[in-house]
Amino acid sequence: MSKVAPLQSMVTEIEEEDIGNIWFQQDGATCHTADATLDVLRPVFENRIISRRADVVWPPRSCDLTPLDYYLWGAVKDKCYADKPETIDALKDNIREAIGEIQLHTVDNVLKNWTDRVGYCMASRGSHLNEIIFHH
Repeated sequence: MSKVAPLQSMVTEIEEEDIGNIWFQQDGATCHTADATLDVLRPVFENRIISRRADVVWPPRSCDLTPLDYYLWGAVKDKCYADKPETIDALKDNIREAIGEIQLHTVDNVLKNWTDRVGYCMASRGSHLNEIIFHH
């Protein structure tokens, strides 16, 4: 089996979902920026790939700025895998349920925290944020 076969499978599922003009974001790991990987992603996402060696470059050593990185995954992953789903559909159901349980006040707090993070980054003008402790 090819190393990019799982990626091709994911891309096929995304195309079948018809989810519009979504962006694909990945970090700078070597396997993520390999020509074979980008060759699979570019026909689907065109110039909407955030990655090293893509049209929109992933900032090196960037802190987790998006709510998906610093909040959502951590908030839902334990719930999603608690009953050890055996199918993609079961996993999708668990994800939907876990996200549906997130309260509106929590979303408000996460978005305020995101605004604060962006402000800290702008104020630091690209330098390290070692003295900042992010909360959500």
